[in-house]
Amino acid sequence: MGDMIALKMDTTDKEQIQQAVEKLRKDEGKLHILVNNAGQCGPMSPELNNPSPSAAKKADELSRYLFAQESFDQWSALYSVNTFSIYFMTVAFLDLLDKGSQDRPGFTSSVINITSISGFMKLAQRHFCYNSSKAAASHLTKMLSTEFALRGIQVRVNAIAPGVYESEMTHGVISGQEATDAVGMPVVSVPARRPGKAAEMAGTAVYLASAAAAYMNGQELVIDGGYLAVNPSRM
Repeated sequence: MGDMIALKMDTTDKEQIQQAVEKLRKDEGKLHILVNNAGQCGPMSPELNNPSPSAAKKADELSRYLFAQESFDQWSALYSVNTFSIYFMTVAFLDLLDKGSQDRPGFTSSVINITSISGFMKLAQRHFCYNSSKAAASHLTKMLSTEFALRGIQVRVNAIAPGVYESEMTHGVISGQEATDAVGMPVVSVPARRPGKAAEMAGTAVYLASAAAAYMNGQELVIDGGYLAVNPSRM
């Protein structure tokens, strides 16, 4: 068993990212696995889910509401965390990841981006910004994997798109179908009738990082209890 050493870093700050790269270069000289897991929820427009007859449903009402509800700065801040950080973290650590592939014959270093089923949903789920940032992260995963592969760089890039899971972002315990639907805001209830478990998320990440997934590149694994199977999505 090795040691676990924590490095404090803001993934939206290029200087801090570079400092982490240099420390790892000095201490280890290589990197085998990079998980881009930073994420926030960002600005919301709760009126979109308001069932009341007085809710903003006409074009003029909806226009005024949505335009006033959120700002360019809010959108930029969320994209910096959910999307931009994936790009800058991955390219910053690319050389160390490549050295990690060379370090172990038959092994390919792995980048795992944590996206979301919200990036596949056709509904805004109250947050246009979050959903579109996750859709962008999904496509960024494919572009990075393709550009690296075309250059012969032996670093795989894949993604995990989780459904409803307990996390720091969901703020509390999620138990049972009612709570799962309250967080996920589906049109049709999640078929599994429960949130995902930490072991299910971790197991998927371990698979992508392992030799079992060595032939997988540029893919996104959806682990959502059947959410996208029964709700409007681009799947």
